[in-house]
Amino acid sequence: MKQRPVIDASELPTYGFGPSTPMWWGTLAFVALEGMGFALAAGSYLYLAYLAPEWPLEAPPPRLGPGTIVTLLLIASVIPNMLVSRWAEKEDLRKVRIGLVVMSAFGVAPLVARIFEFGAVEVMWDDNAYGSVVWFILGLHTAHLLTDLGDTLILAVLMFTRHAKNGKRFSDVSDNAFYWNFVVLSWLPLYLLIYWMPRW
Repeated sequence: MKQRPVIDASELPTYGFGPSTPMWWGTLAFVALEGMGFALAAGSYLYLAYLAPEWPLEAPPPRLGPGTIVTLLLIASVIPNMLVSRWAEKEDLRKVRIGLVVMSAFGVAPLVARIFEFGAVEVMWDDNAYGSVVWFILGLHTAHLLTDLGDTLILAVLMFTRHAKNGKRFSDVSDNAFYWNFVVLSWLPLYLLIYWMPRW
């Protein structure tokens, strides 16, 4: 019986970066799904605004301060986030450690500002439909901030342990950076919707 040639795959890498990995595609699918959730929330806001005789309903426009601070912090975080992703692909452990600590701080800072942001919208969630949809949008985005912060903190801890020797962790850092970009980009149209549309 003729033997078939056997390929030795033992030297092939067990991890990768970007579209070459299933995890990246899983993250992309997750982003698409959650992006649709943001789109539905924004659509609900616009639909209520269209039906309402005035907008906002029985409330002044939200105060710009806290929401603008959140927005500026998120925009500022894009640069270190891109650097962390680049360092992860180069598997530069020292820089990745520093980058994850910085990104952990950038994950906490918008959440602190978000606490004041809820008070700045000048309406409670149970006052009327306007209050409900604004609080829902803020709560939805806050959940994404918390999710990514949790992932970043876990990766930061792992990178200071023996698990950092596993190259797969660098791939995880890169995917986490990809997801943070989505969290930032998804907020920008929501910021315009909540804070500037009522002023137009």
